[in-house]
Amino acid sequence: MRAPDISHDNLHLGPLAAKIMVFAGVLGVLGLGAGIAQGLMMESDPAVFFHGWLINSFYVLTLVLGALIFVIIQHLTRAGWSVVVRRMAEGIAMVAPLVALLALPLLLGVSTLYEWSHADVVAHSPLLQAKSGYLHGGFFMIRFVVYFLVWIGLAFFFFRRSTAQDVSGDVAHTHAMQRFAAPGVVLFGLTITFASFDLLMSLHPEWYSTIFGVYIFAGSFVAFFAFAILCIRLLQATGRVRIAITPEHYHDMGKLMFGFTVFWAYIAFSQFMLIWYANIPEETIFFRVRSEGGWEWVSLLLLFGHFVLPFVALISRHPKRRPTVLAIAAAWMLLMHWVDIFWLVKPALSPEAFSFSLVDATLGLGMVSLFVAALAFVLRRHPLIPVKDPRLAESLAFENV
Repeated sequence: MRAPDISHDNLHLGPLAAKIMVFAGVLGVLGLGAGIAQGLMMESDPAVFFHGWLINSFYVLTLVLGALIFVIIQHLTRAGWSVVVRRMAEGIAMVAPLVALLALPLLLGVSTLYEWSHADVVAHSPLLQAKSGYLHGGFFMIRFVVYFLVWIGLAFFFFRRSTAQDVSGDVAHTHAMQRFAAPGVVLFGLTITFASFDLLMSLHPEWYSTIFGVYIFAGSFVAFFAFAILCIRLLQATGRVRIAITPEHYHDMGKLMFGFTVFWAYIAFSQFMLIWYANIPEETIFFRVRSEGGWEWVSLLLLFGHFVLPFVALISRHPKRRPTVLAIAAAWMLLMHWVDIFWLVKPALSPEAFSFSLVDATLGLGMVSLFVAALAFVLRRHPLIPVKDPRLAESLAFENV
């Protein structure tokens, strides 16, 4: 297939960047402000506020992490097809500093969120005593900072190299990114695994799963593809990247979103099956809580909404090649990913019965809106595709077999 001429394609956000930043920024401030105000009115139960903050800050973090590992893998494998969609991933990963700021308040809520931070609780649990060297407030905060420094450093490295190449066209930037991709994968794998243990798994400190980090990775990748598909579709609706990004690229992103939806389900089932089969009390407590008191309905929603429905909807190639249909599926997967994070976090606060607070929704609206505003800010001065990448022609001519 011959590469299309993109000289007349609109490859910049232009005035749209300012409109997005203003609209999403105002919506984000209002949503976050409403959530904080509600939290201040909950002096008798600050745990509701901090659990809501954890749900939503971790949700936007997974978008960053999914984008970051996508960028790294493209350079590691020297992929050509993805060049035109890689800039969107680079931009999403570059929102990491904002996500770090949004996550910082969690350090103020350590004693509220995590029972392992209470000496009296640890004193009555031999399991927590055995883990006390790791689950310790000071060490937790050090790890927290290290995780974000690694993620921000990786995001900046790949973004700066890629955008510098837009100006110089120097292939040395591509070679540098390829060389750093392998250690980048290792750093990413270690940090996402331990961050998942620290921020989410330790909400149930006596419970453990050796594949929990893989579960979070799978969900993050699905969420990234869903978010990227939605962003690109909205850009094309405004007349941007309409020539550069074709149904062929949507098809591949749709295949990856579908594939990692199945992988997420496989990891989720593997985790459940192994724990059910072993029937060890400190392991089964996680699923027992989520199978009663109303939480069983959320579990069923994840089963059918996060796996069965998208599996049926996306297994054919046809919806993957229809941008609007794929964008609708992507929006649904973003909602299901939020439900997944909610399901992981909220039962730790309310194990006896299902609980949902307005704070969960307002903080979510605020953080996602600020995330979108920050993404527009990051991309406002750069082309929406890597215009001088040596594999650009291959990407433009890409065609699914």
